[in-house]
Amino acid sequence: MLNEIKQDAQARMEKSVNAMIEAFKKVRTGRANPAILDGIKVDYYGSPTAISQVANIIVEDGRTLAINAWEKPMIAVIEKAIMKSDLGINPATNGDTIRIPMPMLTEETRKDYIKQARAEAEKGRVSVRNIRRDANGDVKDLLKEKEISEDESRQTEDEIQKITDKYIANIDKILGEKEKDLMQV
Repeated sequence: MLNEIKQDAQARMEKSVNAMIEAFKKVRTGRANPAILDGIKVDYYGSPTAISQVANIIVEDGRTLAINAWEKPMIAVIEKAIMKSDLGINPATNGDTIRIPMPMLTEETRKDYIKQARAEAEKGRVSVRNIRRDANGDVKDLLKEKEISEDESRQTEDEIQKITDKYIANIDKILGEKEKDLMQV
């Protein structure tokens, strides 16, 4: 019973960290990364579809993405969707290929992106702490129902805290790497 609570908390904390990592992929760095386009949907025969589902996205060089649509009419649709997005990038089309040069980041935009990354990391920390609270609540419920002893309760809460500390440290480490990545010129 207690192991199930700990395993559930750990699995949910892992999902929170993965969600934060996915959110970090959308925070633009100066380098080309196909994941930056993950949030953009295009109208594909009446249904919103991710660009990666209707085209190949490749990194041409360190600062340029190239998109090759599988169907010729999709080129204009993809280009328009990228322009409407809030990414601040301008695609250039030459026939079959859409090229997206990643502009150099100014000091001000770098700081804005770092603020955005820190906000995402804080959301991750809050999520992990909420999972800890839920798990501790489950342990307290078992204690109230006298299914476990106070010693077992205290020991399990300590173990849950150690798991929480591990995931918070992991979030901080990932944030540090992202900040370092953003500050590279």
